[in-house]
Amino acid sequence: MKGVFGRGVGRFLSQFIPAAQWLPEYSRGALQRDLSAALIVTVMLIPQSLAYALLAGLPAEVGLYASIAPLVAYALFGSSRTLSVGPVAVASLMSASALGQVAAQNTSDYLLAAMVLALLSGLFLFFLGVLRLGFLANFLSHPVISGFITASGLLIALSQVKHLLGVPAQGDNLPELMMSMYSGLGSVNVYSLVLGASVVGFLIWSRGAAVRFLQQLSVSKNTAVLLVKAAPVVGVVATILLASGFDLEGKGVDLVGEIPRGLPQIVWPILSLELVQQLFLPAVMISIIGYVESVSVGKTLGAKRRQKIDMNQELIGLGAANMAAGFSGGFPVTGGFSRSVVNFDAGAETQMASVYTACGIALAAMFLTPFLFYLPKATLAATIIVAVLSLVDFSILKKTWQYSPSDFFAVLVTIVVTLLFGVEVGVSCGVLASVVLFLYRTSRPHIAEVGLVEGTEHFRNIQRHPVRTLPQILSIRVDESLMFANAAFLEERVYGDIAATPEVRHVILMCSAINEIDWSALETLESINAQLKASGICFHLSEVKGPVMDALSKSGFLDALSGKIFFTQYQAFTTLRDHFDGCPQ
Repeated sequence: MKGVFGRGVGRFLSQFIPAAQWLPEYSRGALQRDLSAALIVTVMLIPQSLAYALLAGLPAEVGLYASIAPLVAYALFGSSRTLSVGPVAVASLMSASALGQVAAQNTSDYLLAAMVLALLSGLFLFFLGVLRLGFLANFLSHPVISGFITASGLLIALSQVKHLLGVPAQGDNLPELMMSMYSGLGSVNVYSLVLGASVVGFLIWSRGAAVRFLQQLSVSKNTAVLLVKAAPVVGVVATILLASGFDLEGKGVDLVGEIPRGLPQIVWPILSLELVQQLFLPAVMISIIGYVESVSVGKTLGAKRRQKIDMNQELIGLGAANMAAGFSGGFPVTGGFSRSVVNFDAGAETQMASVYTACGIALAAMFLTPFLFYLPKATLAATIIVAVLSLVDFSILKKTWQYSPSDFFAVLVTIVVTLLFGVEVGVSCGVLASVVLFLYRTSRPHIAEVGLVEGTEHFRNIQRHPVRTLPQILSIRVDESLMFANAAFLEERVYGDIAATPEVRHVILMCSAINEIDWSALETLESINAQLKASGICFHLSEVKGPVMDALSKSGFLDALSGKIFFTQYQAFTTLRDHFDGCPQ
């Protein structure tokens, strides 16, 4: 009995806490690989966390706080074994845009709003996961999301140029940023510019030539690639030494300054109805974009090891991570592409690598923060610029133009709107474009008139293949399920084809690609049947799938059908070619 109870508890835990599946089998070998991966990711994550906190308009230490508890929460509830969560560029920019609408930077209200934003994002994701609504992410067009991320990457890079120039600038969109920086060109700080440009050049060099340079020193390629990931840390250490040794603060270079030492406190953010109302929609948008990005990364990495991720469990895992960020003084987090790839390439076996990384970040928050006082903000800006440039992909415009003009238009609109009006309007436009694109395609399914390929029993599109047709028989194939959005399109097509061919006496609807017929489409089929019957034309169906046939039988439609149901299109064609004067019984 105890064994049965134990197995039942185990199944329950593994269903809601994926870590329960792999923790009992955790081995010493996995421990070593996870520790090794955690060390590399920690070194990479420290400067990233500081930089993305500043991008979000928050104190640098908040980035560290957002990289501790969320990692542990996702390790427990996430379904991917190698996804690494934390602050990311796009979510940080979206957070800055949302927080700037409700509070001023460098105030306690701004910090509180950041925590509430993370908490709302977490709750939204968590409840979507509980309700098993992970499939909703499939309705977002990936080209549109790529366009939004490309535009956001440009805005992020431009927003950091002010730190390189050492000038005050602000703005949430391209015109505001450009005008703001243009007005400050007269006060460019040469030391900040040289320092930041040098770090940018070093980081770009490290991504390419550094690997070849290390290989020339007899370092293996895999090791060289991993070592290069620590390049931002080299930039941080070097510029700290320069700033402290040459008193760059006295020369006008903006430094990070004092960072409080210690771990974040677990607190319950003070919620007000007004603040929740102001931040709810931005939280939803951040959640959607973050979830799509995380799932994409998780699927890619999981496929390489034949590990499957659970879309709904990912909602719960990311929700738990964001709620943990909200309770520990952080801001919205999601799965990051670069850190996840590094985690994977470094050999991480399980999410214990993330737990060890969280421990490493915690140690850094306790003991390393005094050394970051002289860290120039230009260094962090350079880190962000180089990181987000990989997000900018204008090739999506060329690809979509060549493949699908409608996708191209949706991507172009998303990019332009995001650049001109900011990320909040841009992501709203992206979501709207995805929905409109889906509805447009659904409302206009591919419908083909088909004919018999001579010498076979196959029927193909008359526009693409040499086929045999008869003027008295109109055979139409719909390559989509029939529903309220496209039923009228089918009706128009049938009446249009009949008007163009007065000799038609039989219409066959080939249903091989129809998986479902909803009530609105059923009423349309009834109307088509009645209109054709009144015109002396028989209406037939062929190759109807079982579930569709069951639904039609229950509706009574088959009793009113003027024609017949045929098992195959070939059977329908050969039977009806001898019955032009009436419907076969």
